[in-house]
Amino acid sequence: MTGDDASRPRLKRKLYDQELARLQVELVKMQYWVKATGFRLMVLFEGRDAAGKGGTIKCITEPLNPRGCRVVALGTPSDQQRSQWYFQRYVEHFPSGGEIVLFDRSWYNRAGVERVMGFCSEAELREFEQSCPEFERMLVRSGIVLLKYWFSVSDAEQEARFQARIDDPARRWKLSPMDLQSRDRWLEFSRAKDEMFAHTNIPEAPWFTVEADDKRRARLNCIRHLLSKVPYEDMTPPAQKLPPRRSAKGYKRPPINEQFFVPNAYP
Repeated sequence: MTGDDASRPRLKRKLYDQELARLQVELVKMQYWVKATGFRLMVLFEGRDAAGKGGTIKCITEPLNPRGCRVVALGTPSDQQRSQWYFQRYVEHFPSGGEIVLFDRSWYNRAGVERVMGFCSEAELREFEQSCPEFERMLVRSGIVLLKYWFSVSDAEQEARFQARIDDPARRWKLSPMDLQSRDRWLEFSRAKDEMFAHTNIPEAPWFTVEADDKRRARLNCIRHLLSKVPYEDMTPPAQKLPPRRSAKGYKRPPINEQFFVPNAYP
């Protein structure tokens, strides 16, 4: 984080809730416009483990229609996928007209975790560094709006979040063995990120860094920035007036004791 950000107190919950609610209304307006115009929006979320990518994605998708907004979070590639062109398994998830696609990690795995953990060769890495800018320029020329966000978190804050996950049984699944290995390679990941930016921070698809030590500010700032990059207009349909419900004359429902009910365990 920058010095100013590090010394700033965390955003108050009340302000956060109010602003998030306002921004989520804007996201809904944006989605109506995206669908109506056939716009194609693709957003990449990258960053260190526990940097807050998942929470931001959840805040974005929460108010949206899932039929027009998808989250892509691919697992480890299969043997077949490893034999394919590197970008191939990502391409099949790209947006059609009127769709929003959010990648929770993306093809930048090659420049990050694959590089640091030794899952790719030096030749594969150099090929990626050369091909990736060309690949992204092609996407932008095709009409896809590509936004790339890097969530930046300090080592102290990441350590605190790792410990919080360990202490919470409901969140332990978020801490994988790979996360623990990457924890010991902070410097290597920093070097990999810097070199990745040097090769792929192109004018057609620049990187935008989100200061993420304060999760609330990070979410709001990211959503606000995303909205600023889409030239949407408010195309929310007018509220409908519900007509009177038709009566169900001539139909007798079966006895209620023939149904099974989930027991109510709460007063």
